Amino acid sequence: MLLGIVLAALNMRVAVAGVSPLLTDIGDHFGLSATAGGLVTTVPLVFMGLGSLVAPRLAARRGTEAVLFGALVLLCGGILVRVAPPVIALFAGGILVGTAIALLNVLMPGLIKRDFPDQVAPMTALYSTTMILGATVSSATAVPLERALGGWQGPFVSWSLLAALSALLWLPHVVLARKDRTPAAAAGPRPVLRPGPRLTSLPLAWQITLFMGGQSLVAYVVIAWLPTVLSDHGMDKGEAGLVFAFSTLVQMSGSLLVPVLAGRMRRQRALGAVTAGLMAAGVAGLLINPVGGAWLWAVLLGIGQGGTLGLALTLIVLRTRDAHTAARLSGMSQTWGYLLASLGPFVLGALHQATGGWTVPLTALLLVCCGLMLLALGAGRDRRI
Repeated sequence: MLLGIVLAALNMRVAVAGVSPLLTDIGDHFGLSATAGGLVTTVPLVFMGLGSLVAPRLAARRGTEAVLFGALVLLCGGILVRVAPPVIALFAGGILVGTAIALLNVLMPGLIKRDFPDQVAPMTALYSTTMILGATVSSATAVPLERALGGWQGPFVSWSLLAALSALLWLPHVVLARKDRTPAAAAGPRPVLRPGPRLTSLPLAWQITLFMGGQSLVAYVVIAWLPTVLSDHGMDKGEAGLVFAFSTLVQMSGSLLVPVLAGRMRRQRALGAVTAGLMAAGVAGLLINPVGGAWLWAVLLGIGQGGTLGLALTLIVLRTRDAHTAARLSGMSQTWGYLLASLGPFVLGALHQATGGWTVPLTALLLVCCGLMLLALGAGRDRRI
């Protein structure tokens, strides 16, 4: 199961993060405006939220392993659809990609809680770090692959091959899980799941959800627009892609360390405020001196983003009493969180188009980071659902 978790996590950001360095070329190819270009990354995010609604029900009916396998197959197909000639395919494929990632997003925390109940923090660290590794590699290699393969479609095909290989390697888990779900295996007494509390009525659930949504919003704005911000200020497109990839690479330090620290603390309020504060410092740096300090801002953004992502995923597990409630809270936080996050790339693209610069969009992003610092004070309390 450890290999299955690593493979699933590896695919969960590749098809989104890798698009960012190619966004200008994709926009030029289809003649997209800045606002429409924002939709290239926004559409998958919307369906990462909407798809989260069906994940728990699908897992209950078909089994977690089977749904994760199906998600990887769907991801492979969605990536390939995006390279089809009509522009509508770019967005239709984004719907499939977002839905596939939603299924992976929601089910992984519950799977970790179920199969590794005594190793939640290190497994969450491994999961989030592998996710970031996939994003780092895809963003760093997107432009070189584009140049080597003769177009932006080449990287997309390579990502689809990764998803296809991962799906094939997931098949043994599906077979083993089906054996466990045979009538003979199910003949014994079934555990009775008590209905949990109504999550939408709990402030703590909303604080975790908004923390997840806020950090995702910042992350996907950076994914969508950081290379463009830097290139618009005079940086070479290839170097801008490297800065973005470096920032993504640095995220691994935060995603490795923060979940482990969080697992050793009763309260994670200060930890959340500090990691969100690092993101705020990175965004402020982009406002002050975007190109001259780009590598420093990449470090601050990277540590902050990796830390807030790792903390958000860890809080889902630490703040719940069992795997069933963890899956429900994961579904809620990912549904509403990604719907919130989906606004980020589109709104900042629209603000950029309306103002002709990046000062207003980055100021808005800075305010979101400050809001995350406040949310951490609530989500990090020593409470359980």
